[in-house]
Amino acid sequence: MKQIPLGIITLIAGILITLISLWVGQNNHLLPVQASAQAPLVDNFFNVMVAIGTALFLVVQGAILFSVIKFRRRRGDNGDGLPIEGSFPLEILWTIIPGIIVIGLGVYSVDVYTEMGGMDEIGHHHGMTHESMMVQPKSNPIGIGSTPATEGKPPSLVVNVTGMQYAWLFNYPDSDVNTGELHVPIGQDVLLNISANDVIHSFWVPQFRLKQDAIPGQPTQLRFTATKTGTYPIVCAELCGGYHGSMRTSVVVHTPEDYDRWLTENRVAQQPEMDQTVAVNP
Repeated sequence: MKQIPLGIITLIAGILITLISLWVGQNNHLLPVQASAQAPLVDNFFNVMVAIGTALFLVVQGAILFSVIKFRRRRGDNGDGLPIEGSFPLEILWTIIPGIIVIGLGVYSVDVYTEMGGMDEIGHHHGMTHESMMVQPKSNPIGIGSTPATEGKPPSLVVNVTGMQYAWLFNYPDSDVNTGELHVPIGQDVLLNISANDVIHSFWVPQFRLKQDAIPGQPTQLRFTATKTGTYPIVCAELCGGYHGSMRTSVVVHTPEDYDRWLTENRVAQQPEMDQTVAVNP
């Protein structure tokens, strides 16, 4: 019986590994629902890394399994193994391939970061109140700014976010509304001016695939567009003290009509004239 050439076996194995890796990369279901315009960019990058990791796992584990079977000790074989010292071409190969993968992922990650607005030069404090500007230093804010689609355009909504042990506070400077939850309309370009009163916190919305530190003395910003209505958790992702785990709140993504209704109700409810408040919103 004629033996199948090693080259054909290697080709078939390579095709199978590629197909399996691509399928796992696109069907891993490891991430939560996408709820922002930036989320697909992060997910695509994550899926590429999962596909590459799957391929490497199959190659390494396949080589180990092949070696266990092929070079196992046979019954009655008490001799020494072959004195193999190594293969210089093989060493070069498995050094070059990871190097190419790492460089490729690095270039891809920079492209994703740019598309998300990470390379945007944020030169001023959009929509911050006079009081918050007095508290903040004169240094320019850092963070995720405008995407190529929104570059040069003012945000549709500005919200000032303050992190403290152990809560998030949200101020809408255009409406003078303060709340413990973040409310935004779907499909609108939202800019968050983030600050911290005490220690470093980290504003993280997993469904948005966005995270930004809140740093005392250094203003940071986060700009995003929500694409799916619903209520999503806001988590502090930086260890900030004994009750760090309870520093949670929610972001509520409304339809434009529901958001306008919510804003109107809260604007009226937070007025000092209680008689007018009760009359308008009994």
